[in-house]
Amino acid sequence: MKKIEAIIRPEKLNEVKAALERENHFSMSVMEIRGRGKQKGAMLTWRGTEYLMEMVPKVKIEMVVRDESAEKVVEIIRRSAYTGKIGDGKVFVLPIEEAVRVRTGERGEDAL
Repeated sequence: MKKIEAIIRPEKLNEVKAALERENHFSMSVMEIRGRGKQKGAMLTWRGTEYLMEMVPKVKIEMVVRDESAEKVVEIIRRSAYTGKIGDGKVFVLPIEEAVRVRTGERGEDAL
């Protein structure tokens, strides 16, 4: 099993979610977060005054999938979150040692 953590632009969430659902990937957790990458924030203009927003709003999607689905899920997220501009986000893939469904006690991939 693999855990996929994707940090994307908030305005791309519905597009990413819809693309994942079209491929029968429904289970996910979504969190609103703030962060910054190499760009160290974003310059914004408000009422004619420029200011630096150091921590930019982002959305974090977490999913646990079977090993054989991981690369496909990463590619779906990458394609649907893409704008071509700095700040499109990142996708991380981590190994998962065990999963347990609380209600039934099922373990491993059966718990997914």
